[in-house]
Amino acid sequence: MVGKGALTALLIIGLAAPAAAQDKQPPYWASIASGQAMTRTGPGKNYPGVWLYQRRDLPIRVIKKYDNWRLIQDPDGAQGWMLVTLLSDRRTAIVKPGQPRAIRVGPYDTAKVTYQTEPGVVGRISKCADGWCRIEVGNRNGYIRTSDVWGVSEGEKVD
Repeated sequence: MVGKGALTALLIIGLAAPAAAQDKQPPYWASIASGQAMTRTGPGKNYPGVWLYQRRDLPIRVIKKYDNWRLIQDPDGAQGWMLVTLLSDRRTAIVKPGQPRAIRVGPYDTAKVTYQTEPGVVGRISKCADGWCRIEVGNRNGYIRTSDVWGVSEGEKVD
């Protein structure tokens, strides 16, 4: 049996997780938290499903809020409504289409290239400033130009 204090603590912990995503005002960046996340034509489970995303950490752009639902846009421009519990505040980015992009040891053009990453690769980002982001892809990391990825706004600073 769970005591009243423990139950209150569990409720607070359970409600605190999506609170950050609920407090932000659109537009803002987020990512898909679940290995399977459905978008719908409207903000409710009674609306038809549009697309089942099966790519955890895929960056998305939240463009509208309605109760516990978010209208999201994916890297291809597709939009749909998704439950806020399927989203994460974790910042990620996807390498834009075209040729492979250089990942460098430092945030400047003359820094040594440590590896190339292919279009469509998703990585976790941090410390974005002055047109560069630190990106982690698997167990490798380095810096990539913000213009080479989708998931960071032009001129955005991420700490």
